[in-house]
Amino acid sequence: MTDPIIKKQLIKANGLEFTCRVSGKPENTPVVLLHGWPETSHMWEELMTHLALEDYYCIAPNMRGYSTGAKPKGKANYDLELLIKDVASIANTLGITKFHLIGHDWGACVGWKMVESYPDLIQSWTALSVPHIQAFGTAIMSDPKQGKMSAYMKGFQLPYLPELRLKQKNYKVLRTLWKSSPKEQLEDYLEVFSQKGVLRASINYYRKNYRLLTKALKQEILGPISHPTLFIWGAKDLAIGRKAVELQDQYMKGPYELMILEDAGHWLMQTRFTEIKNAILKHITTYAIK
Repeated sequence: MTDPIIKKQLIKANGLEFTCRVSGKPENTPVVLLHGWPETSHMWEELMTHLALEDYYCIAPNMRGYSTGAKPKGKANYDLELLIKDVASIANTLGITKFHLIGHDWGACVGWKMVESYPDLIQSWTALSVPHIQAFGTAIMSDPKQGKMSAYMKGFQLPYLPELRLKQKNYKVLRTLWKSSPKEQLEDYLEVFSQKGVLRASINYYRKNYRLLTKALKQEILGPISHPTLFIWGAKDLAIGRKAVELQDQYMKGPYELMILEDAGHWLMQTRFTEIKNAILKHITTYAIK
């Protein structure tokens, strides 16, 4: 059987134009996949191919700031509320009324808020690496280990300097983060991040929303989640520690599966693909759209 073709499609949504990777037949059950930092929708290509073979219709946008037609200037344009509206609007443009949602890293942050704010759109939710943001924010502010792991977020609040550092020596820091990516994926990341404004826009996710996370210890920034949820975390993740994962349990009020990979890190799709693909397929099959 020939593998499904992954196409790039421009989708107008929320006043912007998003470059999206799509795979599968539009009449099949939809799955929306949200990438994190510093990646693009390319991170989902292998999973999209497998899901399309199982009769799913996959849509993976290059998120706000990463798409050529969706790079508004200024950190105010990267508020979490705008990011979730992008996803809802993309679904609306495609005529999709319910879908399975998958997110990694910042895509997971957006996804958690999406599930709370647009419950009727989401059939099931799969988060990779970043836990419920109430738990994550609480851990940042109360757990010394997580505070140290998240210190880079404070550094990203500075103007200009983070971009300059990340560009140095032909994106040396980013290339280190991408060391598990295959050549084709690395080339896609470099192509996107070298475009004018992309690096700054991607860091604006932190500049605009970090303060929200720091409020979690004293106020509710995200309520309980009742949707069927699969959460996958690598215990060797350098950015998210165990405390945040443990705190998450109290916010899960519906079907919830926690999958911990003790010898995995942050880049789960590149390093533990088969296990994660199988877990996701089981999850979305169990909670199929009727």
